[in-house]
Amino acid sequence: MFAPWRLEVIETYKSTASCILCNILKMEDDEEALILERAEESFVLMNKFPYSNGHLMFVPNRHVKEWSELTAQELEEMMRLSQKAVKVLRDCFQCEAFNLGANLGAAAGAGIPDHLHLHLVPRWSGDTNFMPVLAEVKVLPEHLKQSYKKLKKAWGLVS
Repeated sequence: MFAPWRLEVIETYKSTASCILCNILKMEDDEEALILERAEESFVLMNKFPYSNGHLMFVPNRHVKEWSELTAQELEEMMRLSQKAVKVLRDCFQCEAFNLGANLGAAAGAGIPDHLHLHLVPRWSGDTNFMPVLAEVKVLPEHLKQSYKKLKKAWGLVS
């Protein structure tokens, strides 16, 4: 499978000594950054390494590593935004179910262990197939940019 857009992100993660999530938050072009919403305490963005179309991340604006260090306001806002995201994803992608969670620390599988974040992964019956098992490849039926435009439009319609 040819996915040249992934190399840019891999190289960015490897080449930067600073936090990739903090750098994304500093970007001014939300479409380029794949940011759907900038809220007071956190932001929502599409994952550039998605497990499925519509894979979103909820990130505190403040650079924080430990779950116990989040403020009540940060926790509440991230949960509220994830609730909104479920509604938007159901409308846009007709999702049947979701995985919501966090990988806290490198040993738990966190790709960015120093800036905690939550993942929301849309799921459908039968969405697991032989490709991830045999070829370590995930098949995404829609390009990230198309998904972004669809989600961004719907995001503004849901409160």
